[in-house]
Amino acid sequence: MGKARAAAPKRDTKLKSKSTGASKKPAKKAGKDPNKPKRPASAFFVFMEEFREKYKKDHPNNKSVAAVGKAGGEKWKSLSDAEKAPYQAKADKRKVEYNKNIQAYNKQLAEGPNEADEEESDKSKSEVNDDDDEDEDESGEEEDDDE
Repeated sequence: MGKARAAAPKRDTKLKSKSTGASKKPAKKAGKDPNKPKRPASAFFVFMEEFREKYKKDHPNNKSVAAVGKAGGEKWKSLSDAEKAPYQAKADKRKVEYNKNIQAYNKQLAEGPNEADEEESDKSKSEVNDDDDEDEDESGEEEDDDE
């Protein structure tokens, strides 16, 4: 065993600088859109919503999230396919609803911003400018803070 190690070429043990060469990570990701629909919960997470409530009633002194998750995972594994079926049906229903929402969201993105949104922003800008003009008109002259 010692001979195999001796025969292997020595490696450079010094750490190389990460600044050399092209970076593997992209520059910056675009921010997440808060209007994008959330992905639907899987059958397991639908089960866990219900299981958490039952577990908290049975174990009121338990403050550990990990314990609830571990107990839920073990319970899920022990369920038969027939017992998992109602949770799968709920998850499928949520997925259908999500697909409708995401199609509407993508269609809205493809069409671009709404004209009503653009009018509101233009209107608010002009109202701000109008307010400044009204301050000048009411006093008859501009306000000077230097006096």
